[in-house]
This record gives sequence, structure tokens and C-alpha cells, in this order.
Amino acid sequence: MKKDQLFTRRRALLAGAAAVGAAGTAGVFLWGEDGKPVRAAAPAAGAPAQSLPLKPSAYRLQPLTGYGPPRTAPGRTPVRHEPLLRMTGRGRTMVLTFDDGPDPRYTPGILDTLAHYDVRAMFFVCGEMAADNQDLLGRMADEGHVVGNHTWSHPLLTSLTRRQIRSEMSRTSDVIEEGYGEPPRWFRAPYGAWNRAAFQLGAELGMEPLAWTVDTLDWTAPAAGTIVQRVEKGAAPGVVVLSHDAGGDRSQSVRALRGYLPQLLDSGYHITVPHRRYT
Repeated sequence: MKKDQLFTRRRALLAGAAAVGAAGTAGVFLWGEDGKPVRAAAPAAGAPAQSLPLKPSAYRLQPLTGYGPPRTAPGRTPVRHEPLLRMTGRGRTMVLTFDDGPDPRYTPGILDTLAHYDVRAMFFVCGEMAADNQDLLGRMADEGHVVGNHTWSHPLLTSLTRRQIRSEMSRTSDVIEEGYGEPPRWFRAPYGAWNRAAFQLGAELGMEPLAWTVDTLDWTAPAAGTIVQRVEKGAAPGVVVLSHDAGGDRSQSVRALRGYLPQLLDSGYHITVPHRRYT
């Protein structure tokens, strides 16, 4: 199949999945591949280095609010000063995100479980992993998942020059566009370490920064049951869950998803992906 035909097919499958942008520093998520309105609101391809302190509370910022049709004409992606990390609104909606892949050992198992329950998720991929696993990017596109930019080699962005950050982001966006069929509209800083340059360069590439609300800490290799408990304890309307599908042995993360996903659905949560519109 020719590249332009591949892009056309995947764009058709992803129709309605994100008009780029927002105005100023405000934005909107529209949730769900079914078009329904919001119902709620280490290094290289690896887990965060244990020497880097993780303080999820530091990223519990003001939630993004509001939903509905755009009220202004499309504009450029805003340059934010902090990442988005949750949604407020009506109902019980959550987002599942997986970082550092795709990894052919673990990502297929996660995709299989999501497909079994007809659920969409977000995958923040590292360029050097995505370059070697374009077929998995294609599957993510075909099954309606959202792919975000997690840099090329998972560096600490705050230790890089502006040129290095641009290279990490732009190379990854190119690989994603090649395998997924369109450029990414979301990015996530490795280790949750954001700086002004990252926000500015991400916006220049048309991407919004997304952090998380619940950290499963699965990169520490806890038992699958522990991961399940963390997700269930943190579950709430608008929550964004952070897990990993690469960067080490992620078999426990695969098993945990099989445990907590049906429980979330049985509890009335709607698991979906964010869509962007101008406000």
C-alpha cells in the first residue's frame, strides 16, 4: 500500500479525532471516539531513573474545564506554562496512558486487552522505539488510539539545550507521522520535567502538554495487584492514569490492565481519549 493511501485510510479511521488548538491558555477536551460530549471532568525508552524524585503532587495543576463547539476561529497552539492533566465536567470519564513504547514484548498485550473491551487509550512513544516498531503505530491508528510524543531517547529535558530539545521532539513527530498517519497533537516530558523551552517548542510543533493525575509507579516493578489497587484508589472523574508499556519488564503492567480495566468499566467509568477543539 502506498504511503499516501495509508495516510488516507488512517485519517478516515481517526476522523473527528482532534482539531488542533486552543486560544490563550484555555482549552477543551472532547472525549470519546463515539463523538459523545465530555462525561467527566530510564533514560531511552525506559522508566524514570530512581535518582530522580517523583512527586506526582507537583503536577496536580488546575484542571482543564469546559466542552462544546468552538467559539472562535482556529489559531495556533497556545504556549502553556504548565501541563494539562485532568478533565472536569459531567459523569465518570477517565484516560489511560502508556509511556516509553512501543515495545513488541508488552505493547501488543496491552492493545489486545484494550481491543477486548473496546476501549481507547493514549500511547506516548519514544522515537527510537517507534522507529523500530512502525507496525505497532499502525495498529494504534487502526484501533483508534491516540499517539503522543515522548521525545526520541527519553532524556531529562531540563538538562538539554533548546536545539537538542527541538531535535528530540521533531524527530519523534516525524516517525509518528510516518507510522501513525498524522503528526502527534500531544506531548509528555520524560520524568514529568517540563521547562519553558519544552512548552514553546511543543506548541510550535502543534502539540499540547499532557501530564497525569494518577501514577501507578509500575516502573518500580510492583506486583500486578499493587498496580490494580493504585488505579482503583485513584479512580475519579477526569483522572489521567500513567502506566508504561516499555522501559523494562512490563509484564506486570500488562497483567494489571486485565484486572483494573473491567473493574473500572463495571464501576461505571467511561475510558476514552481526549480530543482537542478551539474555545
